[in-house]
Order: sequence, then structure tokens, then C-alpha cells
Amino acid sequence: MSSSYRDLDIYNASLNLFFKIHSLSLKLPKYELYELGSQIRRSSDSVVTNIVEGYGRKRYKADFIKFLTYSHASNDETILHFNKLLHLYPASMVPHQDLVKDYEILGAKINKFIQYVELN
Repeated sequence: MSSSYRDLDIYNASLNLFFKIHSLSLKLPKYELYELGSQIRRSSDSVVTNIVEGYGRKRYKADFIKFLTYSHASNDETILHFNKLLHLYPASMVPHQDLVKDYEILGAKINKFIQYVELN
């Protein structure tokens, strides 16, 4: 196990994706900034935040797994919100549609890490 959450690939990937989503969401139409924009910012932030909080509780394996599971669920939620944005604002979102693929890859990595923690 890493000596810090900062050493985890899932932490670094989720933080980088959060920065991308945050910047992109601020370019949405003004009326969407506090609706879907806010939801995707919060779910994206929750992915990385739950990794950090879970790592802080790693002494308690069940808590660590619980927070990693929350992170995985927030990852799925972020994908859903992005797919909504792709449907509603294709002109501005399609150039960034690779973010969905990046979140799907991240979700698989979080899932693998959960399995690792469960077995060790």
C-alpha cells in the first residue's frame, strides 16, 4: 500500500479529471451553471474526495472500502451527468466526449482497487 493517497493512480486521475470537469462546467450557459453544472462539479469532486477520506480511514478496512465504493458511485454519477450534457449541449460537449471514456477507465481502476483492498 502507498504511503500517501497522493501516490495512488486513482487519486491523481480523479483529481485531474475533476479539474477538467470543473473548467468545462463553468463554460455552460448561465442558467445551467447552478443546475447540471453544479451537479457534475459536485459528483466529480466526490470521486476524488472519497478516495482521500477512505485512505484516511484505511486502518479500518470496512470504512476504506465503503468510501472507495462511494467514490465509484460518484464516478458513475459523473458519467451520467456528462452524458446529459452531451445530449443537451452537443456543440460544446462533443469535443470533450473523451472525458466519458476517461471516467469509465477510472471507474474500472477504482473497482480493481476495491478488490485489492478487499483481498489484502
